[in-house]
Amino acid sequence: MAELAAIREPEWLKERRSEAARRAAELDVPRFKGKAGWEFTDISKLDLEAFTAVEPGVGDASAVDRVETLLEAPEGAHHLGQVDGRVLDHGETDGDLLVLPLTLACETHADLVEQHFGKVVDAEQDVFTALNDAGWTGGAFVYVPRGVKVEQPIVLTAITDAEKSALHRRVLIVVEEGAEAEVWEQHLSGTTDNETMLTSIVELRVGQNARLRFVGAQDLNEKTWVFGSQRAEVARDGHLDWVTAGFGSGNGKVFTETLLAGEGSHARVTGAYAPHARQHVDFHTLQEHGAANTTSDLAFRGILADRSSAVWRGMIKVDPGAQQTDAFQECRNLLLSKKAHADAIPGLEILANDVRCTHAAAIAQIDPEQVFYLRARGLDDALSKRLVIEGFMAELVERFEEGPIREAMTAALERRLSVLLD
Repeated sequence: MAELAAIREPEWLKERRSEAARRAAELDVPRFKGKAGWEFTDISKLDLEAFTAVEPGVGDASAVDRVETLLEAPEGAHHLGQVDGRVLDHGETDGDLLVLPLTLACETHADLVEQHFGKVVDAEQDVFTALNDAGWTGGAFVYVPRGVKVEQPIVLTAITDAEKSALHRRVLIVVEEGAEAEVWEQHLSGTTDNETMLTSIVELRVGQNARLRFVGAQDLNEKTWVFGSQRAEVARDGHLDWVTAGFGSGNGKVFTETLLAGEGSHARVTGAYAPHARQHVDFHTLQEHGAANTTSDLAFRGILADRSSAVWRGMIKVDPGAQQTDAFQECRNLLLSKKAHADAIPGLEILANDVRCTHAAAIAQIDPEQVFYLRARGLDDALSKRLVIEGFMAELVERFEEGPIREAMTAALERRLSVLLD
């Protein structure tokens, strides 16, 4: 694995970093119950000054051998990895397909990157997006040109490793008109003990009549802070299949937003989380319908053990003129302990008058009658409970298309369930 040489950044990027650094210095950390959207996540113990941004090119490559991958990729997949600030390879180009470290793409394809960089996520959202905008390094740029179909998944791996380090990670994915691709991104920790911070910005641009499946999953150690702003923009007749999974980290908040910008566009968003001990996860989702005849379908499911807690807050927003919108969202939680806690808060903001928008939310413990039914047929208590939990997650698994993604996510869920029931 070769290290990248020093990268020469274009002027537009230098100016953007400088402005973002100024903005970050002026912004405060969102306070518990003091800022809209942060009412259920207390990060008052976070000391930003205690974390040092990773340096470009600096990172222990051996961390790759120390971690267990979360998503098992099929043979032939494209890979691009990063440990702290060290990019592990130069990426690849296959015809016009680009799978490159974003830092390298900013030098070698500056005009192309500039067309799309920062056009989807609002860098002024909070201090974490500002810090990311100013200090990201490495990252990934995936560009699928018009009409190209990528047969194998593209796997992006980022590992946070050094104690008290802050990895500002940025991913930009562009799928042009009529193209198809599947991209998996996984965030992992190099150790179980080091306290680190990850900020993640993901920008997805799905062109007209294009198809993208994006899988974003994290299994960070339970001392890691994670803050994410992920947003997709889908053009006319485009299709986005988005899978997100949060198994690790100790605390933080992730925004997952989709804008259906073109008529006839569609998005399906599937989320899974499974905290235990004293972990806290917070997902804030948005399905924004910005054009007529668009559809979205969002389903999140969580399993919570011990004293863990989870928040899901979802919003369906229908913009003026977005008639014939069809949108659905649901969040269901299964509590394995009386001390686990979940909040599920669906919402609607409808500014058109010819739409169909529905939502559902549920929080419950394991049904003792179901366990009794299984035990009456000779199964022990532990196996009975596991089967009930697996049944709860079965509907979620069925949302994954048959093939590598279903196999990878099923295996990841089974491993995580074993941790919760250990």
